[in-house]
Amino acid sequence: MPHGKTAYVCLPCRASYKQPYDRDRERVCPRCAGKLIHVGSAFAPPRRRDVAAWRALSVLLNAGIRFHKSCCGGPGYRPRTLREVKERVAYAEATGEPFARALLRGAIP
Repeated sequence: MPHGKTAYVCLPCRASYKQPYDRDRERVCPRCAGKLIHVGSAFAPPRRRDVAAWRALSVLLNAGIRFHKSCCGGPGYRPRTLREVKERVAYAEATGEPFARALLRGAIP
């Protein structure tokens, strides 16, 4: 039985594509021929015209955060707005917590 499809993203085009996962194959964007980023099967893309959400997503992806399913369902909390990202970045700088871990916090204490 073939594996399910997973999501790939092109940040410059603000586009998401579902394709079969293959570790050895590098994916290319059909619009700009740039490299696609593997983001995981639990990814829900923002609307193409929502520039702020795509900027927040680019921060997450550049920090190494992906959207893979866990045993209990989805990937867990991920910030969706720039305000949420900025709050978590400020918290990470103030406490010394690693940047990627602070981005995954559901609530800031």
